[in-house]
Parts: sequence; C-alpha cells; structure tokens
Amino acid sequence: MRVLGVDPGLTRCGVGVVEGVAGRPLTMHGVGVVRTPADAELGSRLVAIEQGIEQWLDEHQPEFVAVERVFSQHNVRTVMGTAQASAVAMLCAARRGIPVALHTPSEVKAAVTGSGRADKAQVGAMVTRLLRLDAPPKPADAADALALAICHIWRGPAKNRLQEAVAAQTRLQQAAAESRPPNRLQQAAALHASKGRTK
Repeated sequence: MRVLGVDPGLTRCGVGVVEGVAGRPLTMHGVGVVRTPADAELGSRLVAIEQGIEQWLDEHQPEFVAVERVFSQHNVRTVMGTAQASAVAMLCAARRGIPVALHTPSEVKAAVTGSGRADKAQVGAMVTRLLRLDAPPKPADAADALALAICHIWRGPAKNRLQEAVAAQTRLQQAAAESRPPNRLQQAAALHASKGRTK
C-alpha cells in the first residue's frame, strides 16, 4: 500500500509518501512541504497548494491519500486556513478517484507513538525510527505528513473493513424494509393516491 500523507496548512502543507503493510518494515518514498507566501491572496495560495499536491500525486502515484482531520482550536483563522488546505488535498485526490481517509491528530499520535498526547518531537523521533531515517524530517509538518501515512497503513485496512461492514448492514436493513408488506398507514396512503389518479 502506498499512501500520500497530507498535513494541511496554508503557509506550510506537509506531504510525505510511505509504502508498506502493517507488521512489516515501511519505506519512505518522499517527504516535503508545499509552501505559500503569507502575504499572498487566498485564492492564489490555494491554487499553489493544489499545484504542489498534484505534482506529488503525479510523481508518486499513491493508492490512498491520508489527510489530518481538522479539529477545533482557539484560533479560528488558523482553523479556516487548515480546513481550506485540507479541502484542496481531498479535491485533488477525489478528482483522480483516489480514496481519501481522515485521521485525527490524537489517532495519528497514538498509532505512531502509542500515546495520543505525544508532542511533535516524540512523533518526529518515532517517524525517524520507523522509517529508518538518519534524522527527523524538517519542518515538523513534513514529519506529521509521514506520520499520517504510517497511521493509515497500520489502521486503514481495519477502518475500511468496519466501513464496509456498516455499509453491508445498511443494505441488508434497506432490503428487509423493502420486502416487508406495507403497514395500514402506507396502504391507506397508497389507496388515497390511486383514487386521486382515477378521478
């Protein structure tokens, strides 16, 4: 499984590609940051992020894209920028038919370090160890992107199986509801509708 992890941000959007399967050594194929100038107009910044992510998708051909789920912070302006960059990443993937998974920061930290409250230094250290790198990727956004990809490789298959099971259960319930004989209220409504058509 090859995954592009995206740590969304307007000024620095971390990107990292990891390949592997759960339980086996992982391989990093690339890591970096898509940058935009803070004083540029919002629309042009979003276009720059789109172009950067498209280049990564072209070069690495991932099977999945894992994006950090935006969560509420005290700084609303920061949240808005993060959400906008996140939407661009999801759009780029969806346009190519690449499945997108959203992972919360605590989920990623727990998957990589064993603790949902780990700090950035701990995440960077574990990413370095898991991918057998010489040094932690800089800036932290790049390490976070790799952590997202690792999290999806380890947790994605189980998450996908759960979603498939829920979807199958929903289909069974819909099929059962459609095969049930109509109740009295439904029969009365159908009779009333048919009378209306015959007038």
